Amino acid sequence: MNGAPAFPAHWEAGGPVLLTETFSSRIWKVRLADGTPATIKDLKPLDDVEDELRGAHYLAWRNGEGSVGLLGLEGNRMLLEYAGERHLVDDLNALGDDTATEIAAEMLERLFSPSETFFPPDLQPLRDRFASLFRKASADRDGGTRSIYVEAAEVAERLLSNPHDLRPLHGDIHHENIMHGARGWLVIDPKGVLGDPAFDAANLIYNPLDRDDLCLNPDRIAHMAEVFAKTLGQNPTAILDHAFAYGCLSAAWHAEDGNAKDESRTLAVAAAVRDVRRSY
Repeated sequence: MNGAPAFPAHWEAGGPVLLTETFSSRIWKVRLADGTPATIKDLKPLDDVEDELRGAHYLAWRNGEGSVGLLGLEGNRMLLEYAGERHLVDDLNALGDDTATEIAAEMLERLFSPSETFFPPDLQPLRDRFASLFRKASADRDGGTRSIYVEAAEVAERLLSNPHDLRPLHGDIHHENIMHGARGWLVIDPKGVLGDPAFDAANLIYNPLDRDDLCLNPDRIAHMAEVFAKTLGQNPTAILDHAFAYGCLSAAWHAEDGNAKDESRTLAVAAAVRDVRRSY
């Protein structure tokens, strides 16, 4: 059993194999009664468990359209459709970045396709998600420093005060969270946010995390902004503004965690995004 907990009996999930363990959860591959593979995400009792549960509610709302299906939810455990073993980063490495970007754009289009059901009421407002950036910018401002965080907070405030649209968002789309399986490409691991769709394109510009040759490349940044803008019916400048604000938000999270290395790396990409934005 590899130390697997006792899963709800009515799930009839057997043969658990631990796939991975993260700061927030343990992920098990199981077999259902009919032999179909599935995944169980067993959440740890951490402060951000609400993030994960909002993500489960987002999956239930998507009902498998563009996203992995939620098959069951019991307490802090999710029974999920098995998404496969191939990540978008694998296609990036095999077929090139442009191909991966086109696939990501297709996923955004699917995720923003119309739904006949009301979205979950507990989705996190995008303004709330930016709290760490606003705190960091306020501290810098009070200290007399006009840092990149201060600049990004001003951009974020402008975007949040005048969104292009308010839609349910995945909240954390990147090349490891897009997977290929029996039903083709699907997204996994949403956070469940409510805000401007351009926010969901932002994190892709910062990924893959180990490919700064791509992420710092101004031509790549501009190309992704153009592709995602076309997909979402927005201007490339809006994509770049959201990407700049998001990058500084991510860096603020790293700063709160005391992770200076990742903070510095993320700010470098954010500065590159800002430079491309200034060229428009």
